[in-house]
Amino acid sequence: MNKKTKRILKVAGVLLVLHLILVVTDHTYLYKTIRMTVFKGKLGPSIDEYPAFANRVVENGKPQPWHKAKNYNKKAIPQEHLAELERLESIAYLVIKDDSIVTEEYWDGYNDASYSNSFSMAKSMVSFALGVAISEGKIRSVEDPVCLYLEEYCEGKAAGLTIKDLLTMSSGINFDEHYVNPLAYPAKANYGKDLRELSEEYEVTEDPGKVFIYQSGTTQLIAFLVEKVTGQSLSSYVAEKLWQPMGASHEALWSLDHEEGDEKAFCCFNSNARDFARWGYLALHRGNWKGQQLIDSSYVVDATSPATWLKTQIGSTNMQYGYQWWTFPNYDDKYDLYYMRGILGQYVIVIPEQNMIVVRLGHKREKAGDEHPLDFYHWVNAALEMHANE
Repeated sequence: MNKKTKRILKVAGVLLVLHLILVVTDHTYLYKTIRMTVFKGKLGPSIDEYPAFANRVVENGKPQPWHKAKNYNKKAIPQEHLAELERLESIAYLVIKDDSIVTEEYWDGYNDASYSNSFSMAKSMVSFALGVAISEGKIRSVEDPVCLYLEEYCEGKAAGLTIKDLLTMSSGINFDEHYVNPLAYPAKANYGKDLRELSEEYEVTEDPGKVFIYQSGTTQLIAFLVEKVTGQSLSSYVAEKLWQPMGASHEALWSLDHEEGDEKAFCCFNSNARDFARWGYLALHRGNWKGQQLIDSSYVVDATSPATWLKTQIGSTNMQYGYQWWTFPNYDDKYDLYYMRGILGQYVIVIPEQNMIVVRLGHKREKAGDEHPLDFYHWVNAALEMHANE
């Protein structure tokens, strides 16, 4: 046997050992992670990878198209903000004022019917699904112990875990929220095959209800809870109680962990800019969709207000998060904003004082400046500069 053959056999042996280690330790999801990221020149997920996953249809009903305002697209996006939209590879920018579209632009071949990933904007949707379940009496209150619905959270520190703690990302569960580390929860959840089994690996290690720590795993637990009390899949319940009553123009696709499996509730609701905006409308109108109260208004107010009883990891008062909605009180000393947010710059931003909804979708976003990504300010300011006080 020559040296070249020996080297080949040695490499093959090493690869086989590595494969066996991945199988034994249940890390074979790394193959899919690498194939869908590194092999495509990326270090994370992309906005249009949903065809690579199993998906469940979120069925729409009778469409209720948005009206276009008389001044639709009459005002150009200010150059400073347009440059940022283009630099960060935006695919959609939509502004709705007084329930009518006033600005709408698309890039990179996308249009008003193009699917793209919501990423963590889905967390806000799951919060509203839980709000519906409370309105229907399937859940008594956000103060309920999680143990009443998920028996695996009935012992030790977990016995003190409430639904509100899950909603406000103060669960005390040891979910590891790292987006580059392929061994952390987000990669395992996005590219793995069993969300329920994965969730069982984590436990309540700190006192719940004390500190806000952003964790995708808590949203997944909310989804399991909603499914438990409704007896429906998350997609089916959201379709029946929200997506159809809101008049979505297109069905949505919610990516699953495996065929006929569980929705990746922390992300991966695939839709378009106009239909994403409906969630902003529902929040703006405190759970009311054109005369139909879909969610109790008090729940929506709480969801879109900061959970100020919590501390952040640096010890300051939490002013940036409610019930799975991001919050920004006193923006520019004028506006109390709240918004949905995804990791690659997906936003549905609500500016109640201007009766305005802003949607931005794209491939990239800026890193966080304080509690909010720096690009967020561009999308808000562009809308205000064009349409405030019209």
